[in-house]
Amino acid sequence: MKVTLLGTGAALIDPDRRHTSLTIQIGDAAYMIDAGTGATRAMIGAAINPLNVRALFLTHLHFDHTADLPVFVLGSWMSDRRGALPVYGPEGTREMCAHLFEGGAFDVDIRARAQYPQRQGNLEVLRPDVSIIQPGLIHEDDRVRVTALPVEHIPSEICRCYAFRFETDTKSVVFSGDTRALPEMVDFARGADLLIHEATFPEEAIAFRAKNGIGTYSHTSPLQLGEIARDAGVRQLVATHIGHWDSTNPIVRKLAAKHMPVEIMGPDLLDRVAADIRTNYDGPLQIARDGLTLYV
Repeated sequence: MKVTLLGTGAALIDPDRRHTSLTIQIGDAAYMIDAGTGATRAMIGAAINPLNVRALFLTHLHFDHTADLPVFVLGSWMSDRRGALPVYGPEGTREMCAHLFEGGAFDVDIRARAQYPQRQGNLEVLRPDVSIIQPGLIHEDDRVRVTALPVEHIPSEICRCYAFRFETDTKSVVFSGDTRALPEMVDFARGADLLIHEATFPEEAIAFRAKNGIGTYSHTSPLQLGEIARDAGVRQLVATHIGHWDSTNPIVRKLAAKHMPVEIMGPDLLDRVAADIRTNYDGPLQIARDGLTLYV
């Protein structure tokens, strides 16, 4: 299993981090998780053919996890993909797709390009085959089994959110999506060869957000992440969905000021967050960066 982190940032627009997306490759088959901005370009830049993506799995419907979906689908159509893309997502995914393509936001683009014969033979690509996620096994083929765990990030009546576990006969990769620390994650990630789990804010930012009344329970702290990885006995850990706290960009720092004291921001926080995770977890650890590739 080859895992490529296409984007590793949180929701702000950050020139140094794309929004969340990753691929898992097993032989010549690829599986895409989330489609944050820039994901398709990053995929091609990493020498991953989008036409080899068998399915897309959406953890939830925040824009920083879905905005590149039309780019991926329209680009695949123009590249002669055959067959509708299987998309697994929470309630609301079918409606989102219906508003994007034929008769939706990109209808003019589609009607213009469909005037050409070469674009008329695979219009089914513009009609993603959406399956609504339920907890448990959601996908199985000759390469992988995928199970889903409900997590807590935004109110479930607005959108349900999920973590995913990808398993072959011998290897396993777990991706948490966006979530507060959950005891259920320990069992879900038990013995995983690789856990990719969000750690959006450092401890100092979490305290700042609590003091200022900004939401504090929808993400996992570094100390909590270390506990989850330790208790689950994972063989390797990657902390991702980095909330821009390593940025030196003056605009990003200004935009992030309501989430954390700006004076703590900077690359040195990468080491401090890693140290907090290591308070409870002593296995192999990396803080995510765009383009990071791991072999399991």
